Amino acid sequence: MNRLSLSRRTQVISALVEGNSIRSTERMTDIHRDTIMRLMVEVGTGCVALHNEQMRNLDCRRLQCDEIWTFCRIKQAHIPKFTDKTKIGDQWTFVAIDPDTKLVPAYRIGKRTRETAIAFMGDLSERLSNRVQISSDALGAYIAAVEKAFGNDVDYGQIVKFYDAEPIGPGRYGPPRVTGAERTVIAGRPEQAHISTSHIERQNLTMRMSMRRFTRLTNAFSKKLENLHAAVALHFAHYNLVRLHKTTRITPAMAAGVMDRLWSLEELVDRTSK
Repeated sequence: MNRLSLSRRTQVISALVEGNSIRSTERMTDIHRDTIMRLMVEVGTGCVALHNEQMRNLDCRRLQCDEIWTFCRIKQAHIPKFTDKTKIGDQWTFVAIDPDTKLVPAYRIGKRTRETAIAFMGDLSERLSNRVQISSDALGAYIAAVEKAFGNDVDYGQIVKFYDAEPIGPGRYGPPRVTGAERTVIAGRPEQAHISTSHIERQNLTMRMSMRRFTRLTNAFSKKLENLHAAVALHFAHYNLVRLHKTTRITPAMAAGVMDRLWSLEELVDRTSK
């Protein structure tokens, strides 16, 4: 991997952030999959440090939060009894997005537990410089997490959406139609019209399309938790700093005032792989 030029490293990372698997990237670049994996972990680790450095003193007015499922090494139902389930089985990525700038200021990988939610909200609160309105679904762990992280200095609401029953037969994989939504004020005075999770749900789709290991109904998955962490960190660094958003026509980091220019993928790779 150390013998790869910057242009070759960028070629590999470009394939990965566009949703290609490790093996398909190997076939396209003629670089061994072990080298590709090591490069992804190295760049992903650098992206974690870069994210922690850049995403500070943010003045987001509204944030939407949600969690997205994947698994590591083996599905939860197939884990043998008396096996440590910490690093295998179900893994959830908690994500926050600013619907105005499309910036993702914080994310956290872990089990879908109160402890992970508290760690996620605690990290999010440390990155903000002002009072914020937060929206989430009705996962119970969010209430305690928001209270512990923000205290009374937050406006928080939850939304529950109701759907048609899933159709049987042809078309059963199509998304169900939303028939209604119930909004609940949990803390402060959130604007009812802005209690929403639409943007974070769209970000979930972006994650599934951009990271092969999140794609449903396939044999793509992370064999190690370290690889999952690296892939997610790489995705959000590319999303925030490099990828132009079709709505704003600039990167989320530029829209949020975190950066004053567009980063190239080559610059990101050079900055995070030494």
